[in-house]
Amino acid sequence: MRPRLYQGQIRPKVSTLPRQKTEAAAYLDIYKLVNERKRLQQELEMLEQRRDRIQQRLTTIESQVAQLEETARSLKDSIPLETNPIKRDQAIATASFNTLFLEY
Repeated sequence: MRPRLYQGQIRPKVSTLPRQKTEAAAYLDIYKLVNERKRLQQELEMLEQRRDRIQQRLTTIESQVAQLEETARSLKDSIPLETNPIKRDQAIATASFNTLFLEY
């Protein structure tokens, strides 16, 4: 399993060169923030869908576990059927073997 990274605050991308305070720079910042918001919203939707799939799988697993526990309990409580163990001599007598010899 991968080691988890620090789950702190999501940091915005920082430009290495400071821009001048112009109208174009302000619109560029707006554009970048809108794109980041859109990306984060899509990521949140994907996480919610994944959460729903995981929750459904957990529900399925819980029901299967309960069903198997009930089956195990009923098998434990039931009287075992008498089984006739096959004796070794009977097994050999009833089995037919074809033998084949190979020389190298």
